[in-house]
Amino acid sequence: MTSASQQCVRRLLGRLGGCVARNAESRLSSTPSSPCGLLASRLLSNAAATPSVARAGVEGAASGFSLSRLLNDYKMLSKLKLSSLVVLTAGAGFAAASGEEIDYAKLAWTSLGTLGAAACANTLNQIYEVSNDRLMSRTRNRPLPTGRLGRVHAGAFALVCGAAGLWLLHEKANPLTAGLGAANILLYAAVYTPLKQLTVANTWVGAVVGAIPPLMGWASAAGQLDAGAAVLAAALFFWQMPHFMALAWLCKADYAAGGFRMLSMLDATGRRTALVGLRHSLYIAPVGLLAVLAGFATEPFAWESAALAAYLAYGSVQFARHPSQAAARKLFKASLLYLPLLLAALAVHRVPNQHDVDWETLGARVLACVPVAVRLQLGRACGAVEDAAAQLGDTLLANNIKCPSKAAADSEEQHPEPPPALPPTQQQVAKRK
Repeated sequence: MTSASQQCVRRLLGRLGGCVARNAESRLSSTPSSPCGLLASRLLSNAAATPSVARAGVEGAASGFSLSRLLNDYKMLSKLKLSSLVVLTAGAGFAAASGEEIDYAKLAWTSLGTLGAAACANTLNQIYEVSNDRLMSRTRNRPLPTGRLGRVHAGAFALVCGAAGLWLLHEKANPLTAGLGAANILLYAAVYTPLKQLTVANTWVGAVVGAIPPLMGWASAAGQLDAGAAVLAAALFFWQMPHFMALAWLCKADYAAGGFRMLSMLDATGRRTALVGLRHSLYIAPVGLLAVLAGFATEPFAWESAALAAYLAYGSVQFARHPSQAAARKLFKASLLYLPLLLAALAVHRVPNQHDVDWETLGARVLACVPVAVRLQLGRACGAVEDAAAQLGDTLLANNIKCPSKAAADSEEQHPEPPPALPPTQQQVAKRK
């Protein structure tokens, strides 16, 4: 090919690229068409394209479609690592609730359904927080802040993942599991996500969200929820507090830039954040014992669980004594190590679950583990309540219940005490003489 022909081809390619770029830019700046509906138009109006977003969209359009890039964007939308951890906890609940034989086919369907529900919740979270994610260094390269994908595209992805996941849970597991999955999506996307910008209590709500997946696995295997499911959910709830407190301290500046309200932002020294993590680390200690009492794990699991809890508590103590980035990072790594080891130990020491728990026997076992001092305090409290009830019953007058202080006041009004005698005057003294 001659040099003149090469130059002609280059000019044609340049014009074609310019047309594609201008077309993509006009689409980004144009308003959504009517078929998108009012809700979609509001979502898009809240995501005004900044110059960086427009440039990213133009570059993406000019560079052409890439399947690998699209799959990577879907991976980031679904937060695949976090979703995989959710699937792991659901699988642990499934294994713990299974009988002599684990139904691996049902476990696989449950895992896929849980993955779809988790991907849906994570995508909805990013759709809501796209403007916040642009302001944070660790999230500004996600598909929505950069403009590689639009909100409508992400919403369609969330809809497909959520619908497919809940359908699998309903058809391949049972309606209870699907209901828990739907509740998890709703609680994460509609409650936890908005609360992140309103109150520091969002962390506790997020911990409830994280405690639901093991319930989903348990419900899938057993078709019901019982004491063992509550033990697993409690373990996941308490574990999340040191995990997230360490993360909140590590990303304190980023959360502040993004407009999120975390406890670490109200804690200049870090001691309060660390103590919250330490307190919940101690709450995890009896989880293994409770699992043994509930009958779905053998005794060695109690000792191994206690050792892991001590390891997590040690990291929390170090963070509380010397709040720093280094101590928070060590606690965060310890929390990441704790959970898979705990679930692996449960898989090794699990007892085939027959779901025939005798609640009276279980209550007696739990009561036997309560320290004597605590039982004495409970006894005193019950006695005080009985005394108060008896005193309140004595004040029943004319079918009108009155509190003891009110009854005493009424009694004084009905039987007033005589006024105290005044000292005699000088005239009275003189008359007496």
